[in-house]
Amino acid sequence: MTIEEIKQYIPHRYPFLLVDRVVGIEGRTIRAYKNVTGNEDFFNGHFPGNPVMPGVLQVEAMAQAACILALKTLVDNPADYQIYFSTINSAKFRKPVVPGDRLDMEVTLGEQKRMFMGLIGKATVDGVVVCELDAMAAMVKKT
Repeated sequence: MTIEEIKQYIPHRYPFLLVDRVVGIEGRTIRAYKNVTGNEDFFNGHFPGNPVMPGVLQVEAMAQAACILALKTLVDNPADYQIYFSTINSAKFRKPVVPGDRLDMEVTLGEQKRMFMGLIGKATVDGVVVCELDAMAAMVKKT
């Protein structure tokens, strides 16, 4: 999926759209990436002279990928739904993500109960794990 296709599924826009491309969806798993550039607004303050992508944004990028997957595969009309984090069970940060990196993400939808679904994510840079996520999200029908 290109960026224009991605924007048909999730409401996020620059500077908060953190998925640049979806490279594959297989069953309940999505593979996507974010190109991390030195022009990102967050690098102005995190950290001057030593730019590091905030861990919370790495988690958010995986959550956005999961939203794309859920809205593309679980419902007939994605525009009728919004997805929200409900729980972050654990997030582990293994290595800094810096300008020039490509944050490759793989997120799997876990068990689903009513409107809640599990998310298991892993982000890598050059094949090295930089972030892991175990979370839950709620898919809510818009009113």
